[in-house]
Amino acid sequence: MLSALARFVVRRRKAVLVATLFFVVLAGAFGGTVAESLTSGGFDDPNAEATRATDLLEEEFGTREPQIVLLATLPAGQTVNDEDVAAAGRELTARLGAEPDVVQASSYWTLDNAPPLQGDEGRQALVLAVIEGDDDAVDDTAARLSEEYTRTIGPFDVSVGGRAEVFRQVGAQIQKDLTKAEMIALPITLILLILVFGSVVAAGLPLGVGVLAVLGTFLVLQILAGLTDVSIFALNLTTAMGLGLAIDYSLFIVSRYREELARGLAPHDAVVRTVETAGKTVLFSALTVAVSLAALLVFPIAFLRSFAYAGIAVALIAAAGALLTLPALLAVLGHNVDRWVLWHREPKPVGEGVWHRIATFVMRRPVPVAVISVAFLLVLGAPFLRAEFAQPDERVLPESASSRQVQTEIGRNFDSNETSTIQVVAVGIGDAASRDAETDAYAADLSRLGDVGRVDARTGSYINGSLVLPPGAAAERFVADDGTWLSIVPTVAAQSPDAEALVANIRDLDAPYDVLVTGSSAYLVDGKASLFGRLPLALLLIGVSTFVLLFLMFGSILVPIKALVINVLSLTATFGAMVWIFQDGNLSGFLDFTPTGTLDISTPILMFCIAFGLSMDYEVFLLSRIKEEHDRTGDNTASVALGLERTGRIVTAAALLISVVFLAFATSSVTFVKLFGLGLALAVLMDAFVIRATLVPAFMRLAGEANWWAPAPLRRIYERFGISEGESVFTLEDQPEVDAPREPVEAK
Repeated sequence: MLSALARFVVRRRKAVLVATLFFVVLAGAFGGTVAESLTSGGFDDPNAEATRATDLLEEEFGTREPQIVLLATLPAGQTVNDEDVAAAGRELTARLGAEPDVVQASSYWTLDNAPPLQGDEGRQALVLAVIEGDDDAVDDTAARLSEEYTRTIGPFDVSVGGRAEVFRQVGAQIQKDLTKAEMIALPITLILLILVFGSVVAAGLPLGVGVLAVLGTFLVLQILAGLTDVSIFALNLTTAMGLGLAIDYSLFIVSRYREELARGLAPHDAVVRTVETAGKTVLFSALTVAVSLAALLVFPIAFLRSFAYAGIAVALIAAAGALLTLPALLAVLGHNVDRWVLWHREPKPVGEGVWHRIATFVMRRPVPVAVISVAFLLVLGAPFLRAEFAQPDERVLPESASSRQVQTEIGRNFDSNETSTIQVVAVGIGDAASRDAETDAYAADLSRLGDVGRVDARTGSYINGSLVLPPGAAAERFVADDGTWLSIVPTVAAQSPDAEALVANIRDLDAPYDVLVTGSSAYLVDGKASLFGRLPLALLLIGVSTFVLLFLMFGSILVPIKALVINVLSLTATFGAMVWIFQDGNLSGFLDFTPTGTLDISTPILMFCIAFGLSMDYEVFLLSRIKEEHDRTGDNTASVALGLERTGRIVTAAALLISVVFLAFATSSVTFVKLFGLGLALAVLMDAFVIRATLVPAFMRLAGEANWWAPAPLRRIYERFGISEGESVFTLEDQPEVDAPREPVEAK
């Protein structure tokens, strides 16, 4: 199959390159504006109770949890209760409520001087606003309101906070940071590629494949955005993995091509042989990456599914570029692939390379090396046993961010968490007024729960089981045609175990009618249930699919099992390190972030799927060369040493290069992006150095010939459906329809 593909590409190399150029232009023209079609939301399960309750609040009552908060601060000598200040406060509230897309505004002054909306020193008060529309509309409105209200208005020094403004600034900061990351990564990557290849022409090939993969994925995302929600953050993965996988695959293809030239093959024959061998590895590597990321499709959250769309597309397009476009380029370049050589590195004789010596050392003492390596990985992974998860809040932003400063000020000077209320929604109960007695008793019961600061309802406001404020004019906002809702102001942080327990207690409390509970704390509870409930299925799909792919490639039972176990060990160590750094706060000063005692709930799942695919990528590179040597010699020990030697420099270079890309992400000022970049870089380096240098050769040595064993029924399946390329028995020059290869050109 791959032989026929390679011969076709060589014969039609110019047509392949023209078609590639046309595709790149088309993808750039239609996919270049993809960011305008993507959403900044998509973080919630549409079927979760919290989501359904929020929808009911908007549809039936025209309200939801306040997304925008104005912090109004007075100069010394004035208080929020001064008559002229109160008049100015009501005017500010009315002005905010009259803004386009603001459906409700309330404040200390319009809610009967509600004490929780007044700061401790009496010089600050809060104005709360509800914005209508989807996540993107809320984001746009928040941007406009922030620009308009961050200034002095009347007697107040006004600053803007709230969940909508926090996450608008998070998105803006991420986009700014990613632009910076790309400006850091691209020049360093190009320099490293030149160092690896020693040739400017050869170094430019991976970047060309990277451009193809990135633009092609932009086009795919543009098409998908017309059919479903796609998160704008998927572009981050597209850029990182498009460049990273292009480098991986191109390194393997170009290095194998140069190796075949050095063996004496003519350029076109070298291309065919390269696609037969390295091309098979690239194909299966891309499939393992795609399968790992496809597991994200089992989650009902658009944010994670978007990374599946981007990851599958970028892996397959990068592989297509490496199997079609790159061989066509090599067929045209011939020996000119080494033009503009800056230096020439003579390869060491077989058996004398550093990776051969490492493999030989490990295989002489496989048991102690394996025990020490596994113990090291388990120690690193131990902190993950106490991992705590939450959704991100304002603390993921740098301390200089205005919305973080506002939220910090509110948390410091206000007794309750007015910006993260919990809403209890009931519809289909008939006339709300006729059920006031039940609502009164229920609101009182809710206010008695631990960690509840206040409950607001149609029947008034309640604290510790007592009615403290009778219903005022604002009480009508709690009523619809056949329903009502109640607002619960907690005294604990929204993203905390105490808040999760409070949501559970609210849901467990007997209610006089059917209710749904929502709010940021409820979203955290439901988000965990949604993600962790689907996680076993995702892991099962990754495990089974990867096992099948590796079996079809190697015809072995033990090799896929070993690869899965080793990869899980490696990733466990990576996640343990992430808990130690980001949850516990070690190195927080050096890395410049604020530890919160938790990890972002979705980032580890995303990291696992990406890192698992990349780790398997390198595993396939190494094992394919080991199997090739074993098929040729039948010597397990020698084939492991030679396979590690043949791939050592290439995989090391690939790991370093893709780590540069991920480490550039770690320069972000947003904590979970920093976690994403540093975690993936560590996972790649851990796999490329620790796993490949110790556990792989140790386990391969211990298993011996059992590495390549499979039961007879499975062996027959492999012989029928597996992919195995043997040595070519033809030369292209023997076939008259193929252009004669160009004369070798001396490298200059």
